[in-house]
Amino acid sequence: MLTFILIVVAVILGTIALVKVVDKFVPNKLKPVLNILLWVLIAFFGYQTYLSIYEPIQFNKLKNERYVVVIESLKDIRDSELAHRQVTGKFTDSFDNLIKFIDTAKFTITQRRDSSVVDQELTRRYGVDTFKDIMIIDTLGTVPVKDSLFKNSNRYKTMMNVPVGKEGAKFDLKAGFINQNDINIPVFEALVKKEVLLHDQNPDLVAQENQVIAVDGVNGDALKVGSMNEVKTNGNWPKTYGDNE
Repeated sequence: MLTFILIVVAVILGTIALVKVVDKFVPNKLKPVLNILLWVLIAFFGYQTYLSIYEPIQFNKLKNERYVVVIESLKDIRDSELAHRQVTGKFTDSFDNLIKFIDTAKFTITQRRDSSVVDQELTRRYGVDTFKDIMIIDTLGTVPVKDSLFKNSNRYKTMMNVPVGKEGAKFDLKAGFINQNDINIPVFEALVKKEVLLHDQNPDLVAQENQVIAVDGVNGDALKVGSMNEVKTNGNWPKTYGDNE
């Protein structure tokens, strides 16, 4: 908005100055030519003013549309990785392994219930039956991971592909462990750079988007979920784009 105001002020002041110069110093026979040039100059500044407003608006509209689509893919990757950790105890950095896992793995369905049993030690100590509470976990069966996450959809087979932006781009997927309190905790991260999603847009606007730091914006130069530096599985987008946890 500040740029727009400065441009408008510059156009107005420049026009006034040129009119005064034409009236005061230019011979009458040259005034028609200069007037034409003046109108051309005014039209040029007017067009630049229009672009300074219209282009960022269109950029933000397209950016938001692409982000929404990409975030849905990142959610699929996250759900798949969380399922992989639940079954195997770790994340994977291979989309091929992740797809194979979804095709073949199953969740175990369990039921927990409280019960009590005789505490042998206390019974011997006091000479009367003494009981202690325990938790019993019953296995009820299994269900395919694919059915739980994707039902009748096969979109997980192409979740490595970035759905918008630069053609042929793929998400960057990493996985490993970080050590906290001498415990190795599994972590993963999936991301795509903003410049890939907005490769066909104005480079200056893309550069500005890479510097975004805002509550209602996607901070940083990439859309991502998870982290290789801390234990978290949420995305870096605000909730205006959808659930990030």
